[in-house]
Amino acid sequence: MTNSTVHGKLWGVGLGPGDPELVTVKAARIIAAADVIAFHSARHGRSISRAIAAPYMREGQLEEHLVYPVTTETTDHPGGYQGAIDEFYEQAAERLAAHLAAGRSVALLAAGDPLFYSSYMHMHRRLADRFDAEIIPGITSVSAASAALGTPLVEGEQVLTVLPGTLPTAELTRRLRETEAAAIMKLGRTYPGVRRALSDSGRLDDAYYIERASSDRQRVLRAADVDDADVPYFSITLVPGPQPTTPLCLANSEQTRDQVATGPTAAQSNSPSGEVVVVGLGPGSADWTTPEVSKVLAEATDLVGYTTYINRVPTRPGQRRHASDNRVESERAAMALDLAKQGARVVVVSSGDPGVFAMAAAVLEESADPQWEGVSVRVLPGMTAANAVASRVGAPLGHDYAMISLSDRLKPWEVVAQRLSAVAAADMAIAVYNPASSQRTWQVGAMRDLLLEHRKPDTPVIIGRDVGGPTESVRVVPLAELDPAEVDMRTLLIIGASTTVSRDTDDGSRVYTSRRYQR
Repeated sequence: MTNSTVHGKLWGVGLGPGDPELVTVKAARIIAAADVIAFHSARHGRSISRAIAAPYMREGQLEEHLVYPVTTETTDHPGGYQGAIDEFYEQAAERLAAHLAAGRSVALLAAGDPLFYSSYMHMHRRLADRFDAEIIPGITSVSAASAALGTPLVEGEQVLTVLPGTLPTAELTRRLRETEAAAIMKLGRTYPGVRRALSDSGRLDDAYYIERASSDRQRVLRAADVDDADVPYFSITLVPGPQPTTPLCLANSEQTRDQVATGPTAAQSNSPSGEVVVVGLGPGSADWTTPEVSKVLAEATDLVGYTTYINRVPTRPGQRRHASDNRVESERAAMALDLAKQGARVVVVSSGDPGVFAMAAAVLEESADPQWEGVSVRVLPGMTAANAVASRVGAPLGHDYAMISLSDRLKPWEVVAQRLSAVAAADMAIAVYNPASSQRTWQVGAMRDLLLEHRKPDTPVIIGRDVGGPTESVRVVPLAELDPAEVDMRTLLIIGASTTVSRDTDDGSRVYTSRRYQR
């Protein structure tokens, strides 16, 4: 093992089964302190581990998103499925090794426990002989499922056998016959075989199915009552050793964990299926939230959104709030659709307008997945940040204009630069969203230099920060004097066109873009 004072330390962080409140104190501390947060996901990009850890992460942390090239699908890799996975693990390990060799600490997130059917172990095997490594244990899904069921799993000298559902049906049947208690993991598409093994071993009547234990989407059913087509990978079947002597926490397929405790909501009593409504609160001020949006917020059973936006909505008794980090849009969309599929009336909350660089596109894209067929999705408009900033100085967007996000998180900078050049050459005003963040500080300067190839140095630029909020500020500066240090993620920029005029008045700067061109 190399000198840990020179190299960074690898942490295998067990996150527990899904509820962020079940993350251990030590795990939360390490997540907040680590230089790099690493996590796995399938090719859809949604990471359950990152979503669990999000409340404990801090601004400015580097992230390594390790995307599996294959999960259950086929591959054309010359080494087949195993060859593709082995190559992925080698490449992922080297990505983490580069951080560790540079002296950065890496927290590799693992749902449940890092050494219990976890991806972490593959990185541990490849890195622990070169770098200092420490494992933080987490609550396993077996423990969470047992707690959800609400009855002892084993007692006295009984033997508990943990089985992967991927075993051949005959082998699974044999092992179920020989054990006193069992936990069967890795379900998903394996469930038909698992159900048959439970039946053939005579254990089906004593078996229980627990889905997404400890999360807001938890379901507990008798194993015999489960629809084979509706079983996610993150589910488990338990066969308790002792016979249950107290009422079990069983729920039908239309109930979530909270609904078992409190009874069905009004939305579920009156409607066999829920819906998702994606809304925009408008920027900053509550006065800019439309009555239509306020009405659906008041009627919702569940609110889903980025923590900052959820906190802008008044708390209502009985309404569940599912807040998360601003970088887990796909996971947020899937959660909203899943809640609605179970009968909830869900509102996904965005700032500004939900269709402008916000959650409407993410929800609609996710809803195209066949598993959400039949779930209704509506979008309600809101005032855009661009319109709010423009109103503070007059009418800089009074003629043709474009909206461009400067973030290169979801598209490469080359595409951003190409679009900026095209719009600048077309002589349109530009509303620039997401101009900078704690991890993106150079794009504003690059944008300024690129636009100066097409615009005059004295072109008006409006810098609007937290417009409608308590720390609102609005300034007008010449394009050549745009200082990137004045710009952050809460800022929106408006770049004028050749017909944009700025003048000082007793009421402050007044800016407008003429609707007429001189012939």
